[in-house]
This record gives sequence, structure tokens and C-alpha cells, in this order.
Amino acid sequence: MTTENQYRRTLVTSALPYANGHIHLGHIAGAYLPADIYVRFKRQKGERVLYIGGSDEYGVPITLTALKEGVTPQDVIDRYHTANAAAFEKLGISYDIYGRTSWDLHNDTTQTFFKTLDAGGYIHQESMELWYSPKLEKFLPDRYVKGTCPKCGYTDANGDECESCGAQYAAQDLVAPRANIPGDDSSPVLRESRHWFLDLPKFSEALKAWLDMHPEWRANVKGIAYGWVNDLRSRCITRDTDWGVPIPVDDPDAKDKRIYVWFDAPIGYVTNTRQWGIDTHGDATAWEAWWKAKDTRLLHFIGKDNVPFHAVIFPAMLMGQGDYVLADHVVGNEYLNIFNRKTGQSEKGSKSRGNMISVKWALEKFAPDIIRYYLCTNAPESKDSDFDWDDFMLRYNGELCDVVGNFVHRSLTMTVKNFDSRVPEPGAFDAEDEAMLAAIPAQIDAIAEALENFRFRQALERFIDLGRKANVYFDTKAPWVSRKTDMERTATTLYVCCQIVNGLCHAMAPFLPNGAATLSTILGVTLPEGGPEGGEDGWNAGKQTLPAGSPLQTPTVLFPKIDPDYIAELAETHLRGEAS
Repeated sequence: MTTENQYRRTLVTSALPYANGHIHLGHIAGAYLPADIYVRFKRQKGERVLYIGGSDEYGVPITLTALKEGVTPQDVIDRYHTANAAAFEKLGISYDIYGRTSWDLHNDTTQTFFKTLDAGGYIHQESMELWYSPKLEKFLPDRYVKGTCPKCGYTDANGDECESCGAQYAAQDLVAPRANIPGDDSSPVLRESRHWFLDLPKFSEALKAWLDMHPEWRANVKGIAYGWVNDLRSRCITRDTDWGVPIPVDDPDAKDKRIYVWFDAPIGYVTNTRQWGIDTHGDATAWEAWWKAKDTRLLHFIGKDNVPFHAVIFPAMLMGQGDYVLADHVVGNEYLNIFNRKTGQSEKGSKSRGNMISVKWALEKFAPDIIRYYLCTNAPESKDSDFDWDDFMLRYNGELCDVVGNFVHRSLTMTVKNFDSRVPEPGAFDAEDEAMLAAIPAQIDAIAEALENFRFRQALERFIDLGRKANVYFDTKAPWVSRKTDMERTATTLYVCCQIVNGLCHAMAPFLPNGAATLSTILGVTLPEGGPEGGEDGWNAGKQTLPAGSPLQTPTVLFPKIDPDYIAELAETHLRGEAS
């Protein structure tokens, strides 16, 4: 187990989404919003932090989409990379770079990884049975085949895994296989094909020792990772396809094969860091400090389906390079499912069911902060959670609007109106004033403690709790009454309220960046953005006093309420499958 103060920089990654469709809210809740909140928090503290993301642009799902649409794979990835990058940006996911695995630089990075592992004796060849199409005279990758799951009997299972029960299996175990590509209605047959394998068992002891160093990790991540490490097998890292990174070997068998996407995708983090160094510093070696210096802290944010790749396979690949840092934390979330209002049941998000909610669609209906608030307060950190339209409205209206937004608006409105748009000069503080002033830094520290430990729901709850304390104080002091007889008492109350608003402004910035930006303008305070080079500590500025006499702008409604009829209308649209 490591301690934070031994690090000079933090490198954060989020799983690279496939560029074959629009990202949806389940993706955001699982891997992207938690990472962004953490990164914004670290930047606000003035720490050096680099956030790497990008599109996963190789692999069978992309070529399958291209075949079904009658376009090229490049057409598919160009379309969805652009669309998803725009959706991330609009939602406020603040990458330092959002890169691509189709870059030539990625070929170089991936092939270097492959060759180093090969030279170290960690790659070998084996023959394996794969599905082959006699009609097309070629091997069919996993997703080019459908059939019956050998585990649960689901009749529309993929060639390598079952969407219904989640089982993974060897291709030859699929029952009643059929081709899943346009132009081929034949039944595939099994034939031998020679491929390259990563010898994972050679990393068994090193992986277990590394996992043992991190008892603080979430139970779901540790459970999946130890399950794999205790039963490690060699893993095929190539596929019969012409779309992907070429295999860097002089072998005729490699001509019609490419490196498998699960091998090259996490290497995209390294590629994108390399590109970031070139783009921002003109330095082709700037990336090395972020991946090789021992005082770098590496963090992966993922959904639980990506745990084996980030907590077992990619670490083994990094170990095989010899000089890379390993992740200090792999933060894995469970799934955000969909609550079906018609059936009253929770459903897994699925394209075939048409129940996905795309980020693009959601952003056409709601401001980004509304989406960010609900996905964080309902985050599937320790178990699956449901996106529920009624809960969405009740949590946002009843918590963010009624508790925080209402307090900010009524306290600032009263201050601007009665004290010439300035923070008033306080009189003597009584016990309630002092208790409230003391609660501000204590609550900000509590929020920070939760964020440092990746408990994002708890951090947001503590933020709302500061708003609750503020409302109790405001109602107890009743400045709308005291202003009629005692302006000094009113000034003291509203001075304290201005300090609370300042604290709320700084504390909300990682979660609700748009609201924080608006509020900081009203207060006339600066929220440092920070970044890879570090900067001022703007987080603890929320614990500092906003001086009496500081000018205030007329407040606006930070978080407008959502109309129940609007929610009902959107829920019906969603049920009709029009939200994806």
C-alpha cells in the first residue's frame, strides 16, 4: 500500500470506448465521471495531474459495424470518434488529450510493446481451432459468429462471450454456430489457425505480489483480479483480420492477421501520452516521466468488465517492458442499469433492447451539471444501480435545487439587496455563528477525504450536507426578520452565509463545474484550473474568508428545477427506444 505524499505527479486514465457507437450514460457513470471529478479535484488542489483518454478504434465490433452499414472501418471510427469527443467535452469530461488508436504513433507504441515482450520470452505461438467460413474462405473473428451459449442456452450469444449471462468461453464451445456478417448465411466449421500468445503464467508471482500490496482496493476489483491471477493461462493476442496493428514479425502466417484489440487498446494510454508531450511541449520524450518515473502515481478508472485487462493483463504487459510504473489504484465501478417504468424491473443497458440513453441525447435535454449530479449521487460504486427517471427528478430537485441552490440564491439575493451588493461587515459572532463558520472547513476537509479515497457518492453527500447545515443556520437566524429591527445582526448572519457560499462554490467545482464557474463570477473569486504543470491550491481557498466589502453580482438561479411533466414525457420517449 502506498502513500500519496511520495508522488510528484498523478497520471489518470479512463477506459477507451469503442468508436462504433455513441457513448451512453452507463459508460459515464462507470469510468469517466468519477475520473473527471477526481482529476478536477487534484487540479484544484494545485497538484500535477494528467488525464488521458481516447477512442479504441480497432477490433471486430468496428469492422462488423462497417460491414453492416456498407462503409469502411475508417468511416465508422471517424464518425464516432468525433461524436464521442464532442459529447465528452460538452459533459465537461476534461481530458488533457482525447486520442486515437488509429494513429501511426499507436502502431509504433504497440509494436514496441510486442517486440519487447517477444524478446523477453513472454510470447509464443500455438495452433487453435477457430470458426471458418467455407463460403467466404476465411476465418471468422469472435463477433462474426453467433450461436447458443454453452452455459445458459441463450440463442444469440457471441462467438467468445454471452451477453445474457456474461460467460466467456472458447470459440469451439459455441453451440449451433452461424455466421453473423452480411453475405454469409452458411454454418461455419472449425479449422486450425496459428496465433501468437502472451504467456501470462510467467507473470503469476509478480502479479500476485503487486495485488497483495493493495488491500485498499475495492472488493469487486480484488475479487476479479485474484480470480484471474489464481488461474492464469496464456492468452491469444492476435486475430485473423486485416483491421488493426500489424504483427511486427517476419512470418508468412502474420500477413493476414493483426494484433488483437484487447492487447493494443490499453497501450493507447501510452500512445496518447506520447502525443500529448509532442503537442504541448514539442518533446517526444516528455511522456516518459509520466510512465517510467517512480514518483508518478498511475490510476485507472474503469467499469468492472474491464478489470481483467487493467488489473491483470495490462500490468503484465507493463512488467514485461521492464521500466514502467504499475497502477497504484484500479478504480472499478459496477453497472448502471435501466429501471423500466412499464415493467417495474431493472434491465441491463442493451442496444438490442433499445434502452440505452446516449450522452448526446441526454445533453440535448439537460444541462451537463444535472446529468453529472445524478450520475454521481447514484454511482454504482459497490453494486449495480439503476437509472430511474423519477429518482433522477427527485434527487436533483430535492437535493441540489432545494438544498444548495435555494440557500445560495436566497442568501446572496438578500445580501445584494440589503448591503449594496457587497459582503457585509459582521458584528460580534455568537456560538451559532462560530459553529457554522467552523463547519465550513471541516466539511470541505471531509469532502476531500472522501475524494482522496475514491468515494464519490459520499463526497457529494457531504457537499449536500454542508448545504443542509447552511439552511438550518439561515432559518434559525431568520435574517428576513432581523433586518426589520437589527441590521448588525442581519449583517453578521449574511456575512456567515457568504462564507458558506464561498465554501460551496469551491467544493462543488469538481462535481458541477458549470455551476461553480457561474457562482465564482457572482462572488468574484477565481477557481484555478491547474493541470500537468501544477498550480495554486484553489481547493483550500474555499476554507478562507471572503473579505467584508467584497463586491457581489446579482445572483442567478444556479440549478433550475425540472418539471415533472417534462420528465414523464422524456421517460415515454425513452421507453420507445428513442434515447439512444
